[in-house]
Amino acid sequence: MSQERLGNPLHLQSLSIKGFRGIEELTIDRLGRVTLIAGKNSVGKTTVLDAIQVYAARGHHDILSQLLTSRQEVSIATVESLDKFSQFVPDFPALFHGRDVSKCARIAIGPKSDTDQLRIEESLLNEDELDSQIEKYLSLYATRGYTQAFNVVFQDTEQMLPWILPVQGSDAARTVERYSVSACLYSHQLLVKAKWSSPIGCQSLGPGLLSDDEIVRFWNAIALTEDEDRAVQALRLIFGNDLERVAVRRDEISPDKEHVQRVVARIRGQTRPVPLQSLGNGALHLAGVALALTNSRDGFLLIDEAENGIHHSVQRDYWRMVFETAETNNVQVLATTHSFDCLRGFAQAMTDCEEVDGALVRLERENGTLRAVEYSERNIKAAAKQRIDIEMR
Repeated sequence: MSQERLGNPLHLQSLSIKGFRGIEELTIDRLGRVTLIAGKNSVGKTTVLDAIQVYAARGHHDILSQLLTSRQEVSIATVESLDKFSQFVPDFPALFHGRDVSKCARIAIGPKSDTDQLRIEESLLNEDELDSQIEKYLSLYATRGYTQAFNVVFQDTEQMLPWILPVQGSDAARTVERYSVSACLYSHQLLVKAKWSSPIGCQSLGPGLLSDDEIVRFWNAIALTEDEDRAVQALRLIFGNDLERVAVRRDEISPDKEHVQRVVARIRGQTRPVPLQSLGNGALHLAGVALALTNSRDGFLLIDEAENGIHHSVQRDYWRMVFETAETNNVQVLATTHSFDCLRGFAQAMTDCEEVDGALVRLERENGTLRAVEYSERNIKAAAKQRIDIEMR
C-alpha cells in the first residue's frame, strides 16, 4: 500500500539506525501508518522505539537524559569545589553501540536518506574555531579529561552537548572523577542557551500501564469530543454495551485541601461508578492506547509490547481501532510484539482497513547481525485469511 494514498505524509517512510545502543546497523525499507515490529525478547525491538523517540525529539538533551535514567544508565560524578559532593548523572556513552565514544563514534537515526538523519557525533572543541566563551572554557576542561562534548546535528541545525563521561576501567558504578564545578557550570550555561530543532510530538506507551495522572490528563484533553467517543468504543471491546458512560470525577475533602481526580466508568448493574483502574489490565491498556492515539495528533505513538492485557478474541477489533484512529488523527504508530495472537489480529485488521497503510516487520539476529524481515501485503493478507502463523523464529 502507498502511504501517500490518503494524502497525509508520514514522518518516517523508512528507517535507518546506526551506532545506537544495541543496534550497530539496521535498515527498514518501508514503514506504514501503523507498523508492527515482531521478534523474540531482547532482539532489539524496544531499542528501535527508543531511537524513534530520540529522532522525534531531534536529540534534545532532556529526552536523552530521560531515556538513560529510565534504563538506570547513570554514573556518579564527583564535583570538586569548596564543598566536594557527588551526584548521579546520565551515562551518555551508553547511547553508543558498544559504549564506544572514540573520535569515530557516531549515532545516525532517520530515514534512509542521509540528508534527513539525526546525527550525534563528537565535537573536537578546537579552541581557535570556537565562537562562544563558554565553549572555549569547556574546551579546556575537555582537554583535561573532565568532560567531552558532542554535536547533535539535524538538517541545518547543530547543537553542542557537554557530557560527563566515566573514567575508563572504573567499577560497576561507573564513577566519574575530578569533575570540576566550573566545568559543570559552563555545561549548564551551554544547555540553557541551546536552540533545538522543532520536535515532532511523540507519545510512548508500555510495557507498563498509564498512571492515574496520565489517564486524567489524557481524558480531560478529549472530553466532549469525537475522540472521547472513540476511547469509549475502545473500552466497549471488552465490556460491550454494559459500559454506559465514562467521566473524570474529582473527590475532595474541602476546596482548599487534598483532592483526587479519577476516571470512572458507569457499568450496567453497578450501583456506583467504578474507577477505570479497577477494571483490569486489559481495559487499562485499551483505554491507554485509545487515549494516546487521540493525544498524538500529527505525531508519533510508540507502543511497546502491544499485546499486553489484550485477549486474543479482541485483537482484531483492537488493531482496527488503532488503524482507523491513526489515520483520522494523522498519527504514525510503531508497536512491538512477540505474540502470535497479536500478529494475527494485526494482519486481519490490516485486511479490514485497506485504505490505511500498514507494515509488518520481524527483527532477527543472524551471526550477531540484526536484520529486518519485511512482509509483503500479499503475505499478510494470506496469513489473515488462512490463519497461517507468521514466523517469529
